[in-house]
Amino acid sequence: MVNNAANSYKNNKIMTATPAELTLMLYDGAVKFCNIALMAFEKNDYTKVNDNIIKVENIITEFRSTLDFKYPVANDFEVVYDYIYRRLVDANIKKDPEILNEALKYIKEMRETWQEVMKINKNQGSNE
Repeated sequence: MVNNAANSYKNNKIMTATPAELTLMLYDGAVKFCNIALMAFEKNDYTKVNDNIIKVENIITEFRSTLDFKYPVANDFEVVYDYIYRRLVDANIKKDPEILNEALKYIKEMRETWQEVMKINKNQGSNE
């Protein structure tokens, strides 16, 4: 019963989210899946490591596919996303948690940047 309520809440949150909020949720998911993979590294559960790194790779791929290159900053994001993606692949192939930690660090930085952009846009919207 509680699980159904939680799933219902989560689905409602996703369905009513703005595109900016959905992006933030994707960043949150990427951080979560990196952390799950890092815990799986500690247990030598390489299937779980692989599954969760692939989830993060899919999120990064989604970010890359939605970049709008009419804005110059999209090129900068593309470079960062490409680097993160390559580090995720390396971490998975080499089974190296240090490489995954590096990718996670950049994902967290991108998430923080996105959160700041959301705040600025919200404040500008309330000033109009």
